[in-house]
Amino acid sequence: MLEFKNVTFKYDEDDYEMLHDLSFQVRDGEFISLIGASGCGKSTIFRLITKLLNPSSGSITVSGRDIRAQKNYAGYMPQKDLLFPWRTIEKNLYLPMEIQKVPKNLMSEKAQEVLKEVGLLDYRDKYPKDLSGGMRQRISFARTLLTSSDLLLLDEPFSALDSLTRMDMQEWLLSQWEHFHKTIMFITHDVEEAIFLSKRIYLITETPIRKLTVVDVPLEYPRTRSQLKNPDIIDLKEQLICRLRKQVSPQ
Repeated sequence: MLEFKNVTFKYDEDDYEMLHDLSFQVRDGEFISLIGASGCGKSTIFRLITKLLNPSSGSITVSGRDIRAQKNYAGYMPQKDLLFPWRTIEKNLYLPMEIQKVPKNLMSEKAQEVLKEVGLLDYRDKYPKDLSGGMRQRISFARTLLTSSDLLLLDEPFSALDSLTRMDMQEWLLSQWEHFHKTIMFITHDVEEAIFLSKRIYLITETPIRKLTVVDVPLEYPRTRSQLKNPDIIDLKEQLICRLRKQVSPQ
């Protein structure tokens, strides 16, 4: 689904590279999490995928085609929901369709179909202020789905939620992934969240990023929270935390 091939990138204001000759792949239909210390380059990778930044060398392809020759190949869900407060929930969902110039007579139909799938059809005429944080994130995810992209990039979407809402949203997101069969890349600082959600975890352990350490999560889907108490999963969590702490304090 996604391939980085020998990608190098440096911010103009820095005297060092953020990525150097980085190559990795994400398989079609996978749920993978990208974890690493703050400032290590996770969001930079997302910005390169969405063409907000351009690599100095190397190539990025989605479904075998260079992203420079494509549009609407990836949907992006930011940390904040960024819903327009002056628009109803349904009208907020029109945004990606407006960008794609979807005929107006189809926008309401498509928006209501997705609202039904995410369980919020009854809230279509409400405004963002009327919804809880978890509900707003579900709307943000629904809007990302309406990009019609098979690759979804979720950048710490649950970080601002309280712990109970966050757990509910994790379980909800897995059900949506299993239903829509999208390929999801998920940035998080929460190791347990990464383990619970992901088929594989991509770990950033160095800057500049020369490679991603790939860790398989030994759990089948569907998943339950009780599986996180498995001794092998507890060991995996501790190993990942240890590696991340070494990155922050290498001495």
